[in-house]
Amino acid sequence: MKRVLTSLAAAVVLFLAVGVSARADSWTGWISDSGCGAKGASAAHKACALKCVKGGAKYVLVNSANKEVVPIANQDAVKEDNVGMEVKVTGTLTDDKSIKVEGIEAAGK
Repeated sequence: MKRVLTSLAAAVVLFLAVGVSARADSWTGWISDSGCGAKGASAAHKACALKCVKGGAKYVLVNSANKEVVPIANQDAVKEDNVGMEVKVTGTLTDDKSIKVEGIEAAGK
């Protein structure tokens, strides 16, 4: 019985640890393209970013606070409407330091 309780307690601790690490975070920034990076953190860059992505570049998030460029893991989560405005991205940071996006909305909402 003691062994069963110990195993059960270990399973609960592991479940809680995985649950905490998988929680969503949020970042505020600009959607840019991997070619321009932080230089594309403006409304004026929208057309260029869309053109570059259609040409093979990837969407990235440029953090408004520190201008850090973070790759976006699931490119299909970014819509053309998200480019050219400051946004709040909700998601999780993956092992390779990219964001797996769960949602994108205009900043300030």
